[in-house]
Amino acid sequence: MTIRRAFRARGRTTALAVTTGLVLAVAGCSSGDDGGDEGKKPDGASQEDGKGGTGGGSDGTGEVLAQVKGGKGGKLVLTINSAQRDDSGFTTFKGTLKNEGPSVVVLPGWASEESELKNNGLSMAGATMVDKKGKKRYFILRDTNGHCLCTRFTGGLDQGETSEWYAQFPAPPASTESVDFQVADMPSASVKLSGE
Repeated sequence: MTIRRAFRARGRTTALAVTTGLVLAVAGCSSGDDGGDEGKKPDGASQEDGKGGTGGGSDGTGEVLAQVKGGKGGKLVLTINSAQRDDSGFTTFKGTLKNEGPSVVVLPGWASEESELKNNGLSMAGATMVDKKGKKRYFILRDTNGHCLCTRFTGGLDQGETSEWYAQFPAPPASTESVDFQVADMPSASVKLSGE
């Protein structure tokens, strides 16, 4: 009798897990809109492969908060269009990366030096945010599998190519109004944070 009960309990648990998984899958696939703007991209959206576009951050205004040049010959241009602190405790930077040089640029130095983030390859995983007022350095957030909450590039940047990026950090205290953002060998950029 106890074996039957164990099989029934296991069957119910399995059915519950499958049902929960299906509900989450359906909820994740739904976009939450009525489909009226199908095929239409918001202002500042990139092409489907995540490359191209001149990007304007989350609000699509194209506002440039900061811009630095670096890389070999100073031909790599990093633009920050948005630095948003939200009430969930996160700060999200968005912007573009453009290769103004005559050849393909590969970003091997952009991988993080942290052992947990080394498998992110060419990405914004090596970015840091510095709160000079609070004297703290913040590292990129990551999920439970060690993947950075940031853009992962599929390869180098071709000549003239622009790619949109984002990077997410823990939010500094509310009293901190501006921070420095830096990735790899690029110069740091001082950015004023906006909040919701």
